[in-house]
Amino acid sequence: MATDAADVVEIRSALMRLRRTTGLPVAFGGLVESGRQRVRISELSGTATTALRALAVTSGNGLGGKAVALTRPCAVTDYSVSRQISHEYDLPVAAEGLRSVVAVPVVVRRRVRGVLYGALRTAQPLGDRTLSAAVEAARDVEQALVLRDEAGGLLAAARPDPARDPADGASWEQVREAHAALRALAPRITDPALRDELLRACGLLAAGGGPDQGVRLAPREVDVLACVAAGATNAAAAERLGVGPETVKGYLRSAMRKLGARTRTEAVVAARRAGRLP
Repeated sequence: MATDAADVVEIRSALMRLRRTTGLPVAFGGLVESGRQRVRISELSGTATTALRALAVTSGNGLGGKAVALTRPCAVTDYSVSRQISHEYDLPVAAEGLRSVVAVPVVVRRRVRGVLYGALRTAQPLGDRTLSAAVEAARDVEQALVLRDEAGGLLAAARPDPARDPADGASWEQVREAHAALRALAPRITDPALRDELLRACGLLAAGGGPDQGVRLAPREVDVLACVAAGATNAAAAERLGVGPETVKGYLRSAMRKLGARTRTEAVVAARRAGRLP
């Protein structure tokens, strides 16, 4: 799973987008603490005080806690007098001068991972456009966390296992499947550091396949060959890589030509001999 530090960056970026798209003067949020049913507010944008920083919001309490407990967006027009929420956090909210507030949970695989808040310092209803933008910001974070989780799992699967028998065919198939999945996932990662780490892992996996024989394949040609090596059809490779079947065929034909191969299988074998695939 991705580190909390990387997840915090996603929260911070989402809050900036939320303010930009809605015009809300204040946005803040944080992640659910590991092993605990509470959100720790760590990111503040547009605040005038530090009253909300490090605030621990327990599930069910206040507006954010209600959003966590119900796993859905919640909003109030005037926080301090609202009968829709409990009031454990009135003091820090009042210290910041917030009145109308929306809280949207970040939900990944049915588990709340964090909460985004947007707020006004006046008591007025938040329109549908504002609420929709807040939800969209949370969905962006959710998608980013899903990708990070997938990348973390693939990297863990791809790391060498000292107990693995190099001659074990099943183990090598697992490595090849992880390699193909990593290659397909890398272009979808927006974080340059994480994307580079994935591609370095791909390189380490492929390094065991053989020496460099001077074959120069384009990244997408390697992606297609990795899918083929893992047993994917052209249609399955296209779905995995997010391209059309004809595009996959084009990359495959180009790779076969460079490798001097007449069939898909020959291309995979040649790519392994050249150290381009594990």
